[in-house]
Amino acid sequence: MCRNIKPLFNYDPPVTNDEVYASALQYVRKVSGFRTPSNINKKAFEYAVLNISKITKELIDTLKTDAPPRNREEEIQKAQVRAQRRFRTEF
Repeated sequence: MCRNIKPLFNYDPPVTNDEVYASALQYVRKVSGFRTPSNINKKAFEYAVLNISKITKELIDTLKTDAPPRNREEEIQKAQVRAQRRFRTEF
């Protein structure tokens, strides 16, 4: 749906509230079509972001897995390699 929304589950250290909020914000922006809502929609926009953040955090906190936690630095490096392959320019 949105490339900016990243998986948040099963990381060491665990996801922060700021990361959950950022993902919720991206989701609401995508669904609403607003990067920044008008003053008349600002309250509804923020309400949605806060509720989605809360529900997302609850989901992450209740999910279980036997897989070892992912390492943030390794995931960043993998993403950089994928981006280099994807956007490689050959002349």
